Amino acid sequence: MSAKLSPLTIGDLEIKIPIIQGGMGVQVSTASLAAAVANYGGAGTIASVGLGYGTEENETDFLKASREGLRRQVRAAKQLTKGVVGLNILVAVSNFEDLARTAAEEDADFIIAGAGLPLNLPAFTEGHSAKLIPIVSSAKAAHIMIKVWKKRYGRLPDAIVVEGPFAGGHLGFKLEFLRSNKDNTLAGLVSDVLRVTGDYEKDFNVKIPVIAAGGIFDGKDMAKFLKMGVSGVQMATRFVATFECSVADEFKQLYLRAGEDDVVVIDSPVGMPGRVVKTSFVDRMMKGGKVPIKCDYRCLKTCDPRTAPYCIAKALFNAVSGDLDNAVVFAGSNVSKVKEIVSVKDLMDSIVSQALEELDKNPD
Repeated sequence: MSAKLSPLTIGDLEIKIPIIQGGMGVQVSTASLAAAVANYGGAGTIASVGLGYGTEENETDFLKASREGLRRQVRAAKQLTKGVVGLNILVAVSNFEDLARTAAEEDADFIIAGAGLPLNLPAFTEGHSAKLIPIVSSAKAAHIMIKVWKKRYGRLPDAIVVEGPFAGGHLGFKLEFLRSNKDNTLAGLVSDVLRVTGDYEKDFNVKIPVIAAGGIFDGKDMAKFLKMGVSGVQMATRFVATFECSVADEFKQLYLRAGEDDVVVIDSPVGMPGRVVKTSFVDRMMKGGKVPIKCDYRCLKTCDPRTAPYCIAKALFNAVSGDLDNAVVFAGSNVSKVKEIVSVKDLMDSIVSQALEELDKNPD
């Protein structure tokens, strides 16, 4: 093979293998998984949402429990790797600012923020080295992020993740679009965002790496987007079926059993659509079922415990605990292709070798 993978360079941060393991909550992508990816040369991501969930302190002091849970995970990851590890933080959580400040204080290598536009993220990380990476689902959103950050803070995003409609978890698209759309539009979104970033790169003589995400499954997919001009890819679903992912085996086995028809898009209590694998709980909720909520802390800005049909945080926590009868299990559209549980090293070896083979076969 003559082809080589160029590192993903974000400012002065170099990710040798241009793969970012996507953040998955609640407590799906934790220190063990993130560190394993970082040790291989990729970028590991700890999902910040719900890291205090399941502790007694979470019920009495939600902010402190979340903050300390984040600190523990970042510090644990640093004990396991010298590689690149960052945080994924949802704009939709009520303690977004607190989590962002804590991540910066803990010297996270990067902060990826989505589920809303993180227009004020730079204000919470000033004076720290964390690279700031917004997630967008359109060229318009990319333009807004760049324009607002430049005007308010005199800076640009360090990179941009473009997430398409076939990702798992909460999505930045309308429910009707997701349920009717059959075409892979990520390529079109990437092209549009590359044009936006290209214009700003010329104007300000900088580099804004674009990272493709959502439905990327293997090395062939990776090579396709690298050839389009992205600097790297983000993959999440593939990393659940690894030994290093800390979720219960029942969660992983659900992935292995899932067929194409088992993947559905739900209307989450968060107020956003979400892509999930069917469980008996999901079936009940889609038929109008409800589970009474007792909540004193309101972890999500858009969730009203008085009217929400169920607590999404608890349903996600039930998933990682293996209680699938009461769980919501997020997954990308390609989860039915996952057939075995492997090590992170073997998975990334496979993705990288396939990408190199594809790039070598079809050079630019």
